[in-house]
Amino acid sequence: MAKTKKAFVCQSCGTSYPQWAGQCRSCSAWNTLVEEVIERAPVDQAWVSPGQSRVLTLDQVDRSAERRVPTGDLELDRVLGGGWVPGSLSLLGGEPGIGKSTLMLQVALHAGAKALYASGEESAEQIRMRAERIGFNGPGCHVLAEVSTSKILQAAEQLKPDLLVVDSIQTAYNPQLDSAAGSVGQIRESAAEFLRYAKARHVPVALIGHITKEGTLAGPKVLEHMVDVVLQFEGDKHHLVRTLRALKNRFGSTQELGLYEMAEKGLQPVANPSAWLLGQRGEGLSGSAIGITAEGLRPLLVEVQALVSTAVYGTPQRSCTGFDTRRLNMLLAVLEKRCGFHLASKDVFLNVTGGLRVDDPALDLAVCAAILSSQEDRPIPPGVAFAGEVGLGGELRPIARMDARVLEAGQLGFDYVWGAKTPGMPKRPHGVHFVALDRISQVVDNLF
Repeated sequence: MAKTKKAFVCQSCGTSYPQWAGQCRSCSAWNTLVEEVIERAPVDQAWVSPGQSRVLTLDQVDRSAERRVPTGDLELDRVLGGGWVPGSLSLLGGEPGIGKSTLMLQVALHAGAKALYASGEESAEQIRMRAERIGFNGPGCHVLAEVSTSKILQAAEQLKPDLLVVDSIQTAYNPQLDSAAGSVGQIRESAAEFLRYAKARHVPVALIGHITKEGTLAGPKVLEHMVDVVLQFEGDKHHLVRTLRALKNRFGSTQELGLYEMAEKGLQPVANPSAWLLGQRGEGLSGSAIGITAEGLRPLLVEVQALVSTAVYGTPQRSCTGFDTRRLNMLLAVLEKRCGFHLASKDVFLNVTGGLRVDDPALDLAVCAAILSSQEDRPIPPGVAFAGEVGLGGELRPIARMDARVLEAGQLGFDYVWGAKTPGMPKRPHGVHFVALDRISQVVDNLF
């Protein structure tokens, strides 16, 4: 009988070693090496499609597989680039309790075709209770409470679904490996089995994954390389809004953003996100400015709130919610150097309302306007929105898709948009006054 091969595998990065060590030399993590049995699962030859291994020229490749299958969810279709791609393997990650399973169950119920929802975390009765709670009735959705990958794939071979959802990849278990479920070897081999099934049967497969306390997907880094799409489901439990982003997409853009609202009937797509985000803002308050950001092809208007106060302790505080703290420090330095505002001894707190996380540099001008408004304790005139990037010299730089941003502001009733000079931009695009500026000091002169 062949001798069983074992190795010590790092649970963080997946690097294997012949003997145990306290620290992984690859990722520098401590006490992450666990002994595992190394046995490679054989490839099921029945999954290999006829002619799959033949060498073809590009004009001989069948283009029928390029069609996309709508998911039944407009926000998910937007992020994916139009829907599921047949034969694709997608991975959805997010914090516990954020709504990953609810979103995938809604997609399985809304698919409009035959779907198989395999769960290793809930029983069939619990899935039925959740489906009734969100108020959906999908006769084409089949559920399976199983953790064994071989049994899940056997059920898929018999059912022949149009969509396979696995909740979650950390609970999937390959019987041919002796390591525990959730280990690096189990996750890698289980994902490889689902990948082979998706490519051979041209069926989209969606995997739900857990994340670590550092915010990264649990499991080896090779898992993200194996899948075609990596989706990140984000949100604050204290806010109703949930955001869906694509961290990796082999079939589309990674710049799109999907917005959901957590309601009693499950996750509801937000049809008009700008109006929803600005629906609860206060009028006539200092330290509040409206910025125009863009996520992919979708412009969004968000409220930026700032609070500037005298530092009680020796070291001033800098706190951000939804914005980069390092960029805030840069903007404060620009305001002090180029505009003469003494903010080095001030506490500055910044918040992007609605629970969104914005990385668009076009929000710089709105952040500066909110800080100056709070510093002078004077509200910004109503009907004014801001869109512009601020440079280190205090200059305002033009941003992309300014015309679409101005159009979105005009549809929500804003009369003025302040931004950097943009070539080809008229003075009144879409009936909105466009105030073209060169430097951040001009904002100070015009506001106060």
